[in-house]
Amino acid sequence: MPRSVNNGSSADGPILRLEDVRQSYGAVQALRGVSLSVRRGEFLTLLGPSGSGKSTLLRVIAGLEEPDSVTAMDLDGHSMIGVPPEKRNVATVFQHYALFPHMSVGENVEYSLRIRKIDPAERRKRAEAMLALVRLNDKYDRRIHQLSGGERQRVALARSLAMGPDILLLDEPLGALDERLRLDMQRELIELQRKADSTFILVTHSQEEAISMSDRIILMRDGAIEQIGTPRELFSMPRTEFAARFMGFENVLRGSVVAQAGERCEIDVAGTRITGQVAGGDVRLAPGDQAFAAIRAEHIRTATGAGQTNRFSGTSGEPFYKGHFFDVPFTTSIGDLVVRVGEAGSVLPPQSELSFQPEHCIVGPLGGKDHPSATFTSGKG
Repeated sequence: MPRSVNNGSSADGPILRLEDVRQSYGAVQALRGVSLSVRRGEFLTLLGPSGSGKSTLLRVIAGLEEPDSVTAMDLDGHSMIGVPPEKRNVATVFQHYALFPHMSVGENVEYSLRIRKIDPAERRKRAEAMLALVRLNDKYDRRIHQLSGGERQRVALARSLAMGPDILLLDEPLGALDERLRLDMQRELIELQRKADSTFILVTHSQEEAISMSDRIILMRDGAIEQIGTPRELFSMPRTEFAARFMGFENVLRGSVVAQAGERCEIDVAGTRITGQVAGGDVRLAPGDQAFAAIRAEHIRTATGAGQTNRFSGTSGEPFYKGHFFDVPFTTSIGDLVVRVGEAGSVLPPQSELSFQPEHCIVGPLGGKDHPSATFTSGKG
């Protein structure tokens, strides 16, 4: 696919570099000094709740928003500060596709090429190649209303990829799809990104989407970067209480540090001492520091499965059926917990012994109200 006016740029450098991006809407700080670097061929996800700044950051990259201030904004080695969106070699796919119902599938795919005054024969050639890439080879002459939701999504992707963008921006593109189709499209997007050998940046509020599709995840909060890492790092080793809660840890407790030795840390939670693993090898906690402890429901053992470490008694409540398992609430000396058990173990005695291993208990410092962004380099692996 053709590339934009990026001749002579280094293939080894990042495809995108942002430094100290700031954007406000009145008194609301949408972006608070965000810096990041994205490598070529990466599937990067901007994850966070509504109002975290992820969509604003995507619009800044696309040129649809002009930031209040930015130190650097380079696309393939060229500054994009002040460059209008039509002059940036990026394409955006929105949740509602923005397809033209009066045009055929092929005409929709060719639209951006026609705007750029590409020769009709070349437009047709590129459109057919992109439709083949998204497995819609035989749909060139179909009308948009004749397509399923998933097929319309693929037409939107084909139209954006026909431009040969340096980066494809995906603004919650699966949000309007039903669950089964959404799961299918996740797999198709991963396959498409690999076939096209393109850089994708996805915006989503879904942890499941981010974990399933990404090379790296940038978790955002209140206009700043909260944590960045691989899906496994975000899922297994959240570095803040917010990250732990957002990434689905059912049990998040607060306490004060007793002592840290290497990666192990002992904290006092409501008068009971528990031992966990510090989130991040560079974190050092001192006695008396306030800390959080996060344990996933499936990592708490009951009755005969209980170990000798982090052991305590709990009173069970009414189980919640979740399909292949039950979530059972417990009242314990360290607080209210949720324990995940299989269907066969859903009937528990009123009083049970519970325990969890230190490596399954993530401990980190309790943060303040501000969450300053740092520079993060994102890449494959």
